[in-house]
Formats: sequence, structure tokens, C-alpha cells
Amino acid sequence: MFDGLKTRFEDVFDRLKRRGALSEADVSAAMREIRIALLEADVALPVVKDFVEKAGAEAVGQEVLRSINPGQMVVKIVNDRLVEMLGASSADIDLAAAPPVAAMMVGLQGSGKTTTTAKLGQRIQRQDRKKVLMASLDVRRPAAQEQLALLGTQAGVATLPVIPLQTPRMIADRAMETARKEGYDVVLLDTAGRLAIDDALMDEAASISDAASPKETLLVADAMTGQDAVATATAFHERLGLTGIILTRIDGDSRGGAALSMRAVTGCPIKLLGTGEGLDALEAFHPDRIASRILGMGDVVSLVEKAQETIAEDEAEKLARKMQKGRFDFDDLAKQLRQIRMMGGLGGITQLLPGVGRMQKQLANANVDEAVLVRQEAIISSMTPAERLRPEIIKASRKRRIAAGSGVTVQDVNRLMKQFQEMNRMMKKMNKLGKKGVMRGGMPPMMPPR
Repeated sequence: MFDGLKTRFEDVFDRLKRRGALSEADVSAAMREIRIALLEADVALPVVKDFVEKAGAEAVGQEVLRSINPGQMVVKIVNDRLVEMLGASSADIDLAAAPPVAAMMVGLQGSGKTTTTAKLGQRIQRQDRKKVLMASLDVRRPAAQEQLALLGTQAGVATLPVIPLQTPRMIADRAMETARKEGYDVVLLDTAGRLAIDDALMDEAASISDAASPKETLLVADAMTGQDAVATATAFHERLGLTGIILTRIDGDSRGGAALSMRAVTGCPIKLLGTGEGLDALEAFHPDRIASRILGMGDVVSLVEKAQETIAEDEAEKLARKMQKGRFDFDDLAKQLRQIRMMGGLGGITQLLPGVGRMQKQLANANVDEAVLVRQEAIISSMTPAERLRPEIIKASRKRRIAAGSGVTVQDVNRLMKQFQEMNRMMKKMNKLGKKGVMRGGMPPMMPPR
């Protein structure tokens, strides 16, 4: 998300930073480009006008134009205004009430409500240690209730048994009663959607809200629908009083205008972001981190958090000891490849690093294929335990067997073997140099070859 906006902002700020001093004309020209970039990113016009007016007025102030580094000052001003637009601070799901606490999921059909309900249920159980019950109130879409039941099984979250011919209001009443009797802390109500907002949809949602008195009424909105998502959020908020927004499919939208507009237009905080298909692909929304990503300053905090979630501390220490002794084997390499994929692949990692725009361009120009990581894992999986531990025994006949078993060519196996040998050579060299050798020698190459 925000790829186009990142590139445009980086170009604008690069020109500003190269100037030793700024005039009001320079700042005005930059604000015009920022205005165009925001509009092209599908940010709502009133939001763009307010943003540019505030940032422009502050940027042409004397303390900026006369500062030692005016270009950096303008970047800071734009960053502060972006954070303000996005909500200033992150907002958590509010479950502070006597159990069972109801959370109602609303939105249009196709926005990802059911999958997001399962993701949220799993997140609450794991992070908040609460017992969750999910209930599908969608009696119109074929197999909607069965879909939530299947997702619940995959996520390890209980779902309300399906009883045919019940109305959404009846299901909501039964869900709350079941939760009270069986000691559930949280009830997630997955409501039905429509292709467009209509009176029937809103009346049904209002009836469910009256029955369950939800602590949270969360709009699940597809980030790729742009301005339509903003209109949807406004309509639901006026009728139901939304408490928060969950944006889905942000990994597929390069513009990101919906995220920038929805908070400003509705006043409702964006609480979570759906970042992929997996049930664990749900992240907290941090306005300051998103602003940093947009301005090309990266999001190192999120990168560290991802690493902590996917890399066990004891495993990391064990690997470090093996690397120091020069005993890195193919099992260790396979673990590293899996961790890279669990953190979102090379693309997911690089977009959280400073200078992301240029780095992603370089990766694109270098034709780095993310599928190489999967192929390399397949090659290692086709090796015997002895081969993974002692790669030196892998000769021509073994290479042919490994290639056939993993569906690749012998040349692919040779490339992986060469990369592994280079990594081991680098580690042994750093080990000889001592602790300071890591800093002088650099890290071993982890970029997958084509």
C-alpha cells in the first residue's frame, strides 16, 4: 500500500533537500505536487485541501525558511500532518466490559468480513487470552455460516452451531445466551453484507445492534475500493455509530487513499490492517509508523516486532553459536528461508526499511524472484538428513535425485550449493576476525539468486 504515494513524496522531498535555502515559491511548488500526489492516491478532496492548507501555512513560516536545513523541516511538518490525518495515536480493540463482550462486524459483501472475523478471533485469543465465540449472522450468502465454521476450526476459535431457518436477530440472541451460559469472554458477530448500501442492510444491522449492544461496531472495508470505501464508512457510521475500522487487502492497493481519508472523514479510528490471506495476517494500525512508510523513512519498529513474532529467541541464540563455530548447515538455511517468508518475504521486509522506494526499484531492476525462496526450501526438503548436515557428500547423482524430487533443474541445485558455500566461507572468515569481524566483514549474502 502507498507505493505510488511513497515514490511521489520521495521525489518532492529529494528536490527540497538538495536546495540550501527555500523560498515561498519552492514550498508552494512542493505543496502543489503533494496535492496532486494525494489526489492521485484517491484521497478525498476535502481531506487533501485541509492537509495542504495546514502543511503549507506551517511550511512557509519564517522558522522553516531560515532554518539550517529547511528541506528536512518541511518533511517533518508533512509527517506531523500525516499523523494527525491518520489519527495521531493507535487505537486498540476495546474489550473493557463485563463478559460476554460483543463485537459486531459490518460492511459490504466481498470486503472480507468473514475472514477478518476469524483473524480477529484468533488474535484476541492469542494476545488477550480471552475465550472467543464467533457467530455467523449471514443467512443470505450461500455457505457463509459454513465458511466461518471452517475458518474457526483452522484458527482454533469456537463457532456457534448453525440452526436452519433462524433470522439474524435470533442468531444474535442465541450467540449472546450461549456465551453467558458457557463462559465466553468475547462474542464476534459476523453480519451479512450487500453489494451496495440499502435500507434492508441497515435495518438488519440496527436490529442486531439493539439485540447485542456491542462494545465494538467494526466496519470491515476493502482498501482497494478507494472512495467507495469512504462513502461506505460514512453511511454505516451515521446509522450505527461505528467504533472503529478494519482495512483489508492493503497488500494489494498501491494507492492507499482510503486509509488516509476514512479517519479524517468519519472521525472513526482505523484499528487494524489486513495484510494478507493468512489467519495471522492482521496488524495493529499505527499512524506514526504509516506516515513514516509513506515518507520513505521505513518502519523499523514494525520490522523488529515481526522478527520477534516469527523468530524464537532460543533458536536465534542456537544459530548464532553454530555460526560462530562455522557449523551452519542446510537445516539452518531452511529455517532462515522460512523466517524470511513468514515476515512477508523480501518485499515485505524491504518496505519496512528506510529508503524503501529506491530499494524496491533496485530489487525490481535486479529481477529478484520471491518464488526462489520457495524453490530453495523445496530443494533442501528433497535432501536426506545426512545431506543437509554434510553437504560435501552431495555429488552428481545425488544432485540429479534432489533436482527431480524438488521439481527443479540440476543448475538450480548447483546455484543453491554455491550460495551456501559462499555463506559458510564468509562466516568462517568473520569467526577468524573475532567479534569485531562481523562489523568489518559485513553479513553473509542472503539475497536468493535467480
